[in-house]
Amino acid sequence: MGFRCGIVGLPNVGKSTLFNALTETQAAQAANYPFCTIEPNVGQVGVPDPRLDKLAEIAGSAKIIPTQLSFVDIAGLVRGASKGEGLGNQFLGNIREVDAIIHVLRCFENDDIQHVDNKVDPIADADTVETELLLSDLESLEKRVPAAQKRGASGDKEARIAASVLGQALDLLREGKPARLTEPKDEEEERVFRQAQLLTAKPVLYVCNVEEEAAAEGNEFSQRVFEKAAAEGATAVIVSAAIEAELVGMDKEDRGVFLEEMGLAEAGLARIIRAGYELLELLTFFTVGPKEARAWTVHKGAKAPEAAGEIHSDMQRGFIRAETIAFDDFVALGGEAAAKEQGKLRQEGKEYVVHDGDVMHFKFNV
Repeated sequence: MGFRCGIVGLPNVGKSTLFNALTETQAAQAANYPFCTIEPNVGQVGVPDPRLDKLAEIAGSAKIIPTQLSFVDIAGLVRGASKGEGLGNQFLGNIREVDAIIHVLRCFENDDIQHVDNKVDPIADADTVETELLLSDLESLEKRVPAAQKRGASGDKEARIAASVLGQALDLLREGKPARLTEPKDEEEERVFRQAQLLTAKPVLYVCNVEEEAAAEGNEFSQRVFEKAAAEGATAVIVSAAIEAELVGMDKEDRGVFLEEMGLAEAGLARIIRAGYELLELLTFFTVGPKEARAWTVHKGAKAPEAAGEIHSDMQRGFIRAETIAFDDFVALGGEAAAKEQGKLRQEGKEYVVHDGDVMHFKFNV
């Protein structure tokens, strides 16, 4: 499955530079002026997971196939985007199509890179973007909720559900709060709320783009962003887009040396992915054999048939059982055969909830 993250922010905060580095492409033209990115660029990235390499080594797999993550580089928002300023309507439409928002905030001083407000203030930048998303949602719901209330009063059950849950979201927006704070009371309200595709309902990851010297510990600007994230119950990470750009093209050994010199244990991509997984409540399971070792992604709480469906819909439709080995057992015992001998290979049925790191083999009949 993977997931689709939209990279947003004001112009000249480092969005396209980060996108280029993360996807190791130059698909997004990084330039020092607004609206540099007109159409959203999409980059597919293999999710790095050292567990997959270990499993492949043990099983002697000929191929290693990581799960995929999509990054969408969305053009810089400006004040008035919700009213169509700049390329507002197009930008907001692009955001509506992603699963989560990576909100890049400029946390560095550089006189050579123009800031749209001629000052570095990541909190003000965040407020500008969030206000435009909120205003867009507010305009949408102020039309939809009264219509749903009217139809609901006439006996339309679906409209009553919409009026209830979207009415709650509208009240939050009118208070200046994001729709993600809405609390659907049951699965039906959850479904209707999800289908509404509200911009402020998207989970948000703040990415503090700092100068190289601050990549390990952050700076005064990033500290303020972390305080904002903590107050909102959100997540923030520190990344130096400049460092990520330098890593492009380096081999694995050189990357390790360079990161160590910069005081970093890992590249920014790994930090963003890990934070993104937590944000979207995702987990990884594996399939392993002599032909390939492969990682797959499902939402936390997914049951075995749903995991099988990530591989092929026929597997879910004709699911019989899942042969499952915990990652730690697979590694400690040196593979499937030994795990089976030691009683660590489990036969799990349709109600089994997948755990992160499960090594699975599905039995099915269509």
